[in-house]
Amino acid sequence: MNSAAASGSSQKLDRKTVEKNRRIYMKQLCCQLTSLIPPQHFNISRELSTQDQLDQAAAYIEQLKERIDKLKVKQEVLTRNSENGSSHPVPASFTLLPSVELRESGSSNIEVLIVSGIENNISLGDVISVLQQQEADVVSTNISRVGDRVFNTVHAQAKFSRVGVDTSRILQRLRELIIN
Repeated sequence: MNSAAASGSSQKLDRKTVEKNRRIYMKQLCCQLTSLIPPQHFNISRELSTQDQLDQAAAYIEQLKERIDKLKVKQEVLTRNSENGSSHPVPASFTLLPSVELRESGSSNIEVLIVSGIENNISLGDVISVLQQQEADVVSTNISRVGDRVFNTVHAQAKFSRVGVDTSRILQRLRELIIN
């Protein structure tokens, strides 16, 4: 009778251990997923629950899917035009609009990549001004032109490495600059 009671309690402990390990594993997977999402995508005004993190990750994945779909359509149109030897203009919805991408490496280094057309090129002075206003020092810049596209790359570093820079604010200001 004692061995039956001991067997039942060990099964209970095994189930508890298995469930505990499962929860730990799921938490690790959620943390890993969250680490793959760019920090500027998260609303960092408050601590996010696991559910909020998963919701924002799902929203980010949906945005990426939409972007991929748009790029596939654009690629098809451009491929068809080049295969047909057609010199028809690309639809207005596919014209090159300025775009900005911000990459963060560590807490104090950032890289800003701005792609624009020749006619609607962004002033590099304005970009540097935005970075300096957000407490970042410009380390290097690079401008290159490929066809009708202009690529501006700016490497910057936080003035105060302990504080870092607010990349979401920089990205917002740069997008406002592009729109205007």
